[in-house]
Amino acid sequence: MSRLLRPLSVLLAVSCGLVPLGGRAVEPPLSALTVTGPERLMFSATRDACDGADVPDAPSRAFRDASGGIAMFGLHYRNRALRGPDFDSLKIDCRVVLDSGGKSDPALYDDRSWITATWTEDGANVAALIHHEFQANEHEGRCRSKVYMECWYNTITAAASRDGGATFAQTKPPVVVAGAPFRQEEEQGRHRGFFNPSNIVGDGRWRTFLASTTGWDRPGSDQPAGVCLFRSDDPADPTRWRAWTGTGFTAAFPDPYRKAVKLADTCRPVGPFPGPVGAVVRQRGTGAWIAVFMAAKGGAFAESGFYWTTSRDLLTWDVPRLAVAGATLYDDPCKAGPRLIAYPSLIDPEAEGRNFDDVGERALLTYATLRVEGCTITSDRDLVRRSVAIKVWP
Repeated sequence: MSRLLRPLSVLLAVSCGLVPLGGRAVEPPLSALTVTGPERLMFSATRDACDGADVPDAPSRAFRDASGGIAMFGLHYRNRALRGPDFDSLKIDCRVVLDSGGKSDPALYDDRSWITATWTEDGANVAALIHHEFQANEHEGRCRSKVYMECWYNTITAAASRDGGATFAQTKPPVVVAGAPFRQEEEQGRHRGFFNPSNIVGDGRWRTFLASTTGWDRPGSDQPAGVCLFRSDDPADPTRWRAWTGTGFTAAFPDPYRKAVKLADTCRPVGPFPGPVGAVVRQRGTGAWIAVFMAAKGGAFAESGFYWTTSRDLLTWDVPRLAVAGATLYDDPCKAGPRLIAYPSLIDPEAEGRNFDDVGERALLTYATLRVEGCTITSDRDLVRRSVAIKVWP
């Protein structure tokens, strides 16, 4: 996430390389994704917001509720939904479904919370993953620095709705789905923890998501930075999520404020991702997984923009290919303005699943555009969409 006036950039761009697991040769693309249409406006912060908290600040997440209507999230930490009978009719609902407490005790996990993934089987009971930021620089005595990125302690927690997404409540006590095995530290000096989960996708009896970590190096626990894969057979029970270790889905991340962690589990990063995965979906014709994400120019990425990659098993991914070129939130706003793009997601309005985790041969690429003034990323943001075609190889 980014704050309204400050981007996350440097520490999110963690290079994981392009070598697939096990050193196997990279397979040809399983499909081809091509942007075919112009930008169409879905939501404008300056035109449609209920208050100053309504800005696109996360990838779009959608589900069909029990009545057949669509609820879509992807705004700021005062969580509201866009709702409507279809994607052409989505309008913001000014009811706050989950607010952020701004509390100064990191053990409460109630400082700044974004709904960043949802899953529902029936459209009424909805499990959610929360991107939680403890912004220690905003709380007196919690961080020696006043620099946002040097004080940021990040955790993925859980919330649930029993009314089709009209309201959400975080679990009590909070359940840590993914977090560092140590407490927030006054002198931490850099971004710590797990953050920016992808959407949740279904794979047989399993539900999975991808999440980023900046890693850590502690006695008995050396966690590499990168993107980790999590799996559960029941998202409604957030204690059941486990991460891939390289040999199985066995890594758990207990709450360090409620349990002393002596020998912490770690996860093995997957994929060629330089930062968080915007979205992952399954292509119905091939069964291939398609992930979209943003990257800044450098290293393996010849241009800044949105990239996509495919996989057969969510573990081994092929070489990323450019979908949309443009300066992103990871680029220097002083040089990249006056407009940035961020938070890509991929949604098929004709998805067969209630959670829009599958796509056919057409879909929508949704993302945010952010206006820059000088070196400042402003709250003047739009949520837009573009049509894409997905070619299935014979």
